[in-house]
Amino acid sequence: MIVFDLKCAGGCAVFEGWFSSSSDFSEQTERGLVQCPYCGSTEVAKAPMAPRLGCTEGMAIEAHDAIAALASLQARLLSNSEWVGADLPETARAMHLGEMEPRPVHGQASVDEARSLIEEGVSILPLPLPVVPPGQVN
Repeated sequence: MIVFDLKCAGGCAVFEGWFSSSSDFSEQTERGLVQCPYCGSTEVAKAPMAPRLGCTEGMAIEAHDAIAALASLQARLLSNSEWVGADLPETARAMHLGEMEPRPVHGQASVDEARSLIEEGVSILPLPLPVVPPGQVN
């Protein structure tokens, strides 16, 4: 079954209609079988609607577990890394050029700063999940 949001051409209402397929909707509309439940008009068309995504409880749990595992992995990786905040681009560049001893660091960089570092050959890796700066954790 498929659900469409339908709109009365007279503008009196938007309502749902259930059909076995999109072609079933078209056939029923052509035969005058689809009517506005408020005024009875057969001048009905599909209205704009948001998609409906089916999600079983198992899928939601799997997604939650995957995000939790990713967060745990990221936390372990960052536990041996130093927060350098907005100084990340300069720090990474200095380590790349040998001006500073290499060490694991993480921080913040804009998209343009990250792109520039990559173009310069500096090894960086975006983190999959947001990082709360030290001292700002509740």
